[in-house]
Amino acid sequence: MTDTTPATAPRAATFTTRSPATGEPIAAHPVSGPEEVARAVARARGAQTGWAALPASRRRDHLLRWKKALAADLDAVAGTIAAETGKPAGDAALEVVLTLEHLGWAARNADRVLRRRKVGTGLFAVHQRASLVHRPLGVIGVIGPWNYPLYTPMGSVGYALAAGNAVVFKPSELTPGTGVLLAELFDAAVPGHAGLLTTVTGAASTGDALARSGVDKLAFTGSPGTARKVMAVCAETLTPFLAECGGKDAVIVTADADLEAAADAIVWGALSNAGQTCAGVERVYAVREVHAALCERVVERAGALRPGAGADAPYGPMTLPGQVSVVERHVTDAVSAGARALLGGPESVRAPYVAPVVLTGVPEDAAAMAEETFGPVVSINQVADVDEAVERANSSRYALGAAVFCRNGRTGAAIAARLRAGAVSVNSVLGFAAVPALPFGGSQDSGFGRIHGEEGLRAFTSVQSTTVQRFAPPVVLTSFTVPAATRERAIRLARALHRRR
Repeated sequence: MTDTTPATAPRAATFTTRSPATGEPIAAHPVSGPEEVARAVARARGAQTGWAALPASRRRDHLLRWKKALAADLDAVAGTIAAETGKPAGDAALEVVLTLEHLGWAARNADRVLRRRKVGTGLFAVHQRASLVHRPLGVIGVIGPWNYPLYTPMGSVGYALAAGNAVVFKPSELTPGTGVLLAELFDAAVPGHAGLLTTVTGAASTGDALARSGVDKLAFTGSPGTARKVMAVCAETLTPFLAECGGKDAVIVTADADLEAAADAIVWGALSNAGQTCAGVERVYAVREVHAALCERVVERAGALRPGAGADAPYGPMTLPGQVSVVERHVTDAVSAGARALLGGPESVRAPYVAPVVLTGVPEDAAAMAEETFGPVVSINQVADVDEAVERANSSRYALGAAVFCRNGRTGAAIAARLRAGAVSVNSVLGFAAVPALPFGGSQDSGFGRIHGEEGLRAFTSVQSTTVQRFAPPVVLTSFTVPAATRERAIRLARALHRRR
C-alpha cells in the first residue's frame, strides 16, 4: 500500500541574537543560504530596472520619504540598535540622526554629481562633442558591521540607492534586526519599489553566498582578515569590491594645544561605544612639554566613567564577546613589555564590560600600538616633537582617521596634510563623520575605496564616455584613405604645437 501522507517540510535554519549585556535572547532570524540570497538578488535586479528608469527627482523624493519614515520611527530603530549592540539609547539615537543627515545629502545631491556633463575635446577632436555620465551598476551587495549597524552600512546602502542601484544587505549576525527593520521601513515608505532594498540574514556563509551571487559590486566593512577572504571570492568573478577594514587612529597633541579640549576629545574618542569605533582614538602622541599634563587630564576624565547597562551609563558592554579577550591581551602584553597603566589595567576587564584603561610608554611594536584593540583603551606616548609624532602616526599598517590638536588651526591643517590617514580632524575627533559631503575611507589594512560625499555616490556607478561628431573634420585621420603625406603633416603640426607648451 502506498503511503500518501505528506512529508514534513524541513525546518529552515535559524539563529538567535542575544543581549550583549545579559545574554538573554532578543529574536530569531533565518539563515539565508545560497538559494535565498539568489532570490533576493533576482528580486532586487527586477526592482532596479524601474528604479533606474525614474527621473532623478523622483528617486530623490522616494528616498526623502524613506528618510522621513526613519525619522518618525527613530525611537524604534534606536531601540533595536541599543538592544542588539548594548550601546546606550542616546548613542543609538545619535547614530540614527547621523544616518539621516547622510541619507538626505545623498538623495539631494545624486543628480548634480552623477548627471551627464560636457568635457573639453582638445584641438584634434574639435569636431567632436564629448560628454560623460555616471550610470548605476545594478545590484550592490553590502556586508555590514555590528558596531554601528545603521550608520556604517548606510554609507553604502543609501548612496548606492541614490545612484540608481538596488541593494541586498547582509547585516552582521549580531545585529540582523536593525537591517531587517531598515528594509521594512523602505518597503513601507516606497511601496511601488518594494524589494529594491532586501536584507538577508546569517553569518559568514550568508556573506559568502552574497559575494558569489552575481552582484555588480560588493561593499564590505569588517576586519582585514575577513576582507581578504571576501575579496578572494569576488576576484573569481571580477566583482568590484569596496573595503573598510578598521583603523588604529592616532591623535597628535602639540605643545601649544588646548589640553582641556584635547583631553575631553581623546576620552570620548577612545571610550565612546566601548571603544568599538573603527575611527576611534587608540594612539596619542603628545610632545614632551605637555605629555604629563595631558595624561593627568585624560586620567581624571576617564576615571570618572563606569560602563553599564543603565540609561545613564557613558558606554555599554562589549558587543562581540570574543573581543574581550583581545582587549585583555593587548593590555596585559603592554604592561609586561614595560608600559605603565595610568588608569586601570588587566583587572579592568570584567566581561562583558571593560572599564577605561589609559596606558603610557607603550612600545611601538606592542599589540596595543600595532593592532586594532577595539576596546576602551588608549595609549598616550611621549614624543620629542611634531616630526616624531607624524612619523609614528604614519608607521601603522592602518590609515583610516586621525586628529591633530594645535592652537593654530592653519598649523594643525598643515600637520594633518602630512598624515596618511584618509580623514583627519583638527581640534576635534571624528569631525568628518557628521559632514556628508566628505568622503570616508582609508588605505593599507584600513581597506580601499570611499563612501560618503561625491566620491561615495560615484563609487556605485560606472562611467560612460560619449562623443558625437558635430561636423566632418577637414582631415579624417581615422581612415585608411588618408594619404601618408597628410598624416605626416598632421603629426608635424602636433609635434610643433606640443613643443611650444
